[in-house]
Amino acid sequence: MQGVEISLTVIVVLVALALAFDFMNGFHDAANSIATVVSTGVLKPQQAVIWAAFFNVAAVLVFQLKVATTIGKGTIDPSIVDHYVIFGALIGAIIWNIITWYYGIPSSSSHALIGGLVGAALAKSGPGSLIWAGVGKTVLFIFIAPVMGFLLGSLMMVAVAWICNRTTPRRVDKSFRRLQLVSASLYSLGHGGNDAQKTIGIIWMLLLAAGVSKSGESVPTWVIASCYAAMGLGTMFGGWRIVKTMGQKITKLKPVGGFCAETGGALTLFIATGLGIPVSTTHT
Repeated sequence: MQGVEISLTVIVVLVALALAFDFMNGFHDAANSIATVVSTGVLKPQQAVIWAAFFNVAAVLVFQLKVATTIGKGTIDPSIVDHYVIFGALIGAIIWNIITWYYGIPSSSSHALIGGLVGAALAKSGPGSLIWAGVGKTVLFIFIAPVMGFLLGSLMMVAVAWICNRTTPRRVDKSFRRLQLVSASLYSLGHGGNDAQKTIGIIWMLLLAAGVSKSGESVPTWVIASCYAAMGLGTMFGGWRIVKTMGQKITKLKPVGGFCAETGGALTLFIATGLGIPVSTTHT
């Protein structure tokens, strides 16, 4: 692909904007990975945020960059990408994140970013600029992922109830308070693995469009490191309005319920990330 004329200053500004979105993603969606451990009282909010941030960043060692590839090369035609498309996608997603954070609404940063990217591409070049296979599987998983998370969480709850039917509630509670630390870790890994890669894909798309990177080359290491770091920092600062909504107002959970919910969500995220499908950590 021929690089378009994009100045170094514009590239730096757009990379900074993408990392700002990534930070906000961690800030906004941190609640998704810690709401259950906060709701059940296994960890205090401050402890849970640090726990989640660590495993968000550790995800860089676990997952291949399949989601980043879907975003960077498999959603819109790379030949129409320029700084205006990237700017439009990021600004749309950032504004939506600010609105939902302000009102404490647990919405999807992922769908905001993908919607912004698709909208910018449509505005510039029309429907022909979309890669429908990539857009289609993303839209499909908007519906599949919540159902998958629901079914896996429900099945785990039934299985645990059957296994522990002769165990005292106090002993079950004590055991699953420990196990919930494991399930929260897995969910945070899935969150970092799927969500950080979306920003990696956006920056990679920009670098390819500008001719800074070549199509056959790997994603630059600095892009990967900076995106995971930005998400980890965002998670560290947390989104307490949304933590309160998800951890206390939506449902009251016991540790066994929190374990099943987190594990079901984590498995869904692991499957989607393995398939290279960007999904919503909020809805899973």
